[in-house]
Amino acid sequence: MKKFVFACLLLMSTLADAQPLVAVIETVRGVMKAELNDRAAPTTVANFVNLALRGFYDGLSFHRVERNFMAQGGDPRADGTGGPGYQFSGELLLKHNRQGVLSMANSGPGTDGSQFFITHLATPHLDGKHSVFGRVTEGLPVVLQIRRRDKILKITIEGDPSELFRRRERQLSEWNAVLDQQFPDLRSAFLPQ
Repeated sequence: MKKFVFACLLLMSTLADAQPLVAVIETVRGVMKAELNDRAAPTTVANFVNLALRGFYDGLSFHRVERNFMAQGGDPRADGTGGPGYQFSGELLLKHNRQGVLSMANSGPGTDGSQFFITHLATPHLDGKHSVFGRVTEGLPVVLQIRRRDKILKITIEGDPSELFRRRERQLSEWNAVLDQQFPDLRSAFLPQ
């Protein structure tokens, strides 16, 4: 029994020590912080974090903003047709159940890339179609202030993605090869420690 209690305490301590990854999204309207859920959406979070660390989002705009619905950005073409040069299937476990949900935009199954959106309110009709991978925890008023063509100044990541990146090493290698070819001016790929 003592061994079981010790193991449980050790596990709880390890989980408590694990800091969540947080995206700091700096825009011309202000700053938002979004906690990323790499447990429910590890592939989607790995993709978003990788793009952010490489500077992919820096200077892009919110190309689609619909009042009482969402703000969408992350398209290098700024017209809803662009992406990182690759696509993947995101996880569809989490719900669009509140304001500030961070989710991947797509044009159908298996077409997630770099475009993401942040909800203005609950949008349950998107459940099972778009991969929720985080939620805004600070700066919710900024979400409602974003207008079409507003710039994403930069997205930085708080926390260490090393373990997540080790678990997604093969995909990251494939994605980064495409990024290096199509966007040669991006920062170098992050290497797990």
